[in-house]
Amino acid sequence: MNGAVPEQKRTWTAGTAPGIFPLLGHAIALYRRPLAFLNSLPAHGDLVEIRLGPRRAWMVCHPELAHEVLMDPRTFGKGGPLYDRLGKLMGDGLVTCRQSAHRDKRRLLQPAFRPSHAAAYTELVAEEAESVCEGWQAGRAVPVTEAMMALTTRVISRVLLSDSLDDTAAAQVRDCLADVVRGLFVRTVVPVGALFLLPTPANRRYRRALARLHAVIDAVIAERRRGIPRDDVLGTLLAVPHGHGTQPARTDQEIHDHLITLLLTGAETSALSLAAAFSLLARHPEAERRLHAELDTVLPGGRRPRPDDLPHLVRTRCVVSETLRHSSPGWLFTRVATRETELAGRRLPAGATVLYSPYLLHHDPSSFPDPERFDPDRWLPGRPTAGQRRAMMPFSAGNRKCLGDEFAMVEITVALATIAGRVRLRHLPGYTARAPRPAITLGPRSLVMIRETRSPGPQAPSSHAPLPRRSVCTRQAPDSRSAGDHSVGNT
Repeated sequence: MNGAVPEQKRTWTAGTAPGIFPLLGHAIALYRRPLAFLNSLPAHGDLVEIRLGPRRAWMVCHPELAHEVLMDPRTFGKGGPLYDRLGKLMGDGLVTCRQSAHRDKRRLLQPAFRPSHAAAYTELVAEEAESVCEGWQAGRAVPVTEAMMALTTRVISRVLLSDSLDDTAAAQVRDCLADVVRGLFVRTVVPVGALFLLPTPANRRYRRALARLHAVIDAVIAERRRGIPRDDVLGTLLAVPHGHGTQPARTDQEIHDHLITLLLTGAETSALSLAAAFSLLARHPEAERRLHAELDTVLPGGRRPRPDDLPHLVRTRCVVSETLRHSSPGWLFTRVATRETELAGRRLPAGATVLYSPYLLHHDPSSFPDPERFDPDRWLPGRPTAGQRRAMMPFSAGNRKCLGDEFAMVEITVALATIAGRVRLRHLPGYTARAPRPAITLGPRSLVMIRETRSPGPQAPSSHAPLPRRSVCTRQAPDSRSAGDHSVGNT
């Protein structure tokens, strides 16, 4: 015997959240004060029963339990109130499809979002980020959230559709996505579906946005079928997959569902992450100073980032990581038990709704001491512990992890570096940080800041000429390896 003490299996605890209202359950608390409600749950156990209307649901409050759920998609499949609503919007896209169809859909889309391929988008993102801030005037107010939505909508639409969307159509898509995301959350937590049939201004706005969004995508697909093939994601979807010579071409509805899914998951969350990053940096001047020092060294004169700069933007990526921990846009997700099972010692019936929250896991002081403090240094090389890396899941985990996790990291990092290398953003006088309004995603939805001039390091000769609007995807053979679960829903 070597005297080693065998590792003891953890004993999980389970409980029930207090404050259940008749008919509505915990929906009022989840809608009115979602973050405070989530943070209150771990005091009642590692697995806590809540009520969504009359429906029982179980919230996972420990990262190991979250991984147990996410790594077993055959037992805990996509479903629940969130995905029921998303399915009506996204159809049978990658986020909402059943597990049996997921592998083939992911293999089709994977090549454009491989980690190695994401770096190729650096110049595209830098160009769009430079464009979005070049008109900002010193000392004037800047609608930051709106600008970031314009930026990320342009980026994802160029990745998906090349230049099929002009500036007017891209702006229309941006506005529609914002209205749809706001309306979806209410439809998820409020169990009375008849309320959304009433002709209220909010319901009309949601239905109009949904109809416009679908119409824009249908028009792009129809135009592309009549035109010249393009080397982008839409071109991949329109082509017969390699190695499947007998497989018929994909229908317009299948293609539509994929594009809606990728637009919704690829624009909103990255935009909110960028807006949150600028807000947090303005409130933490030392973190901002260190970021600017790195940018002035790596990108002298405020030049555009290049792919070979990415490994050197260490603190910039730390700011992005800490923003995703502190203010993760994807904050609440659901799964449904496909059969009777046991979780945390509690028997769950088939059909049981299981929820997990990246926000809750990221703000657990047992994983992240002083969790409300914005501290990018947590993510410096060698600093995060194995437990912190495991608890950090802004893109989820398992085989339905976000398809575009590394793409999103590159996009946010490059956009942040490009804009922060040129300007400093300050909060308006009298600004007070408030909890974000609840929606399918969380973040600063109407952030306005003041643009100030900053003096970057010495100007270096620029090798960048203006980039033409062009296709940005290089088609590669499908890859069955998992890469990353993003944003509004997990893939």
